[in-house]
Amino acid sequence: MALPVRHQAIWWSLALAVLLVALWGLGSVLTPFLVGGGIAYFLDPVADRLERAGLSRVLATSAISALALLVLVLLVLLVVPTLVRQLTDLVNAAPQMFADLQSFLKARFPEAMQPDGVVYSTLTAVGETIKERGGELAAGLLNSALSVISFVVFLVVVPVVTFYMLLDWDSLVRRIDALLPREHAPTIRRLAHDIDRVLASFVRGQVSVCVILGTFYAVALMLAGLDFGLVVGAFAGLVTFIPYVGALAGGILAIGLAFFQFWGEWGHIALVAGIFAVGQFMEGNIITPKLVGKSVGLHPVWLLFALSAFGSAFGFVGMLVAVPAAAAIGVLVRFGIERYQASRLYLGPGPDDAAAPQASPAAPTEPAKGAAPRARKAPPAKKAASG
Repeated sequence: MALPVRHQAIWWSLALAVLLVALWGLGSVLTPFLVGGGIAYFLDPVADRLERAGLSRVLATSAISALALLVLVLLVLLVVPTLVRQLTDLVNAAPQMFADLQSFLKARFPEAMQPDGVVYSTLTAVGETIKERGGELAAGLLNSALSVISFVVFLVVVPVVTFYMLLDWDSLVRRIDALLPREHAPTIRRLAHDIDRVLASFVRGQVSVCVILGTFYAVALMLAGLDFGLVVGAFAGLVTFIPYVGALAGGILAIGLAFFQFWGEWGHIALVAGIFAVGQFMEGNIITPKLVGKSVGLHPVWLLFALSAFGSAFGFVGMLVAVPAAAAIGVLVRFGIERYQASRLYLGPGPDDAAAPQASPAAPTEPAKGAAPRARKAPPAKKAASG
């Protein structure tokens, strides 16, 4: 006999509460496991394709791990040092850039750059803040990341977790499916399939888009001669998951830096602007339709809200689970709306209800079919005529 709906709601609510408490209390401990699980989820289709090509699961997982390790070593040796150096140089050069901007505006727009004017005061305050806090901010980002996440443990645990979860991914899915309540198993499988479709379209597709565009912007800007091309390309690729924001923010930053570096060389400035125009065309017409698709079901505003809410509530680990949670909540909300639109609350009375006769309170009730007819009362006997 199935549990009543009220009892089921209590049990599911308790399970959700336990999960939230675990995220809040064990955030720093769960971080490498969540990262490893996310990487394993991302790479599982690759392992499945290698299995279909004839490799065993062990060989497929080993090949993927070896390739990922090689890419990681190349990034650490070649890209990360250059990225850190350019970031430090950009922070150190920012005060001089603001001073040059003030001089340019003062020469071209003297009325707007009066000492008591709003523009002059704002630029001066921003320049002083960057000069005082810029180096501390760059160092603080690195130091805080190293202190919040135990970096050595992170580097050791994440590859191990990724390897074993990728190796046992299919068996884990079968075990979880075997634990589903039998009454709700078909519905849960359907919802899980929809969540997986959204995550596969967004996470796998959008991460690929970010990597491709970030690499394109970084390489193209460095070839164009922009001093901080790697930093700008990495930044533009990182925020590409928000439509138009990545190209807009990266383009403004790159063109602004190009104005300072190539002032008067309009061909170089146009080249930098053209790089972002080409990147935006590729993103909108080729890369995103191929890898992400047009119907993901994860609105950018909802995604930003989930990142902000989960990050504020659970810290860094909350930001890791924000995208899967946003996808799951979106699927559940659409499922609830679908059920609501099929219910009497939305559709109103059905045709059977409208055709049912409305009994009048004054009408006599008819005897039920098959019941014995009620005995009629005999009329009073007439009085005999007197003789």
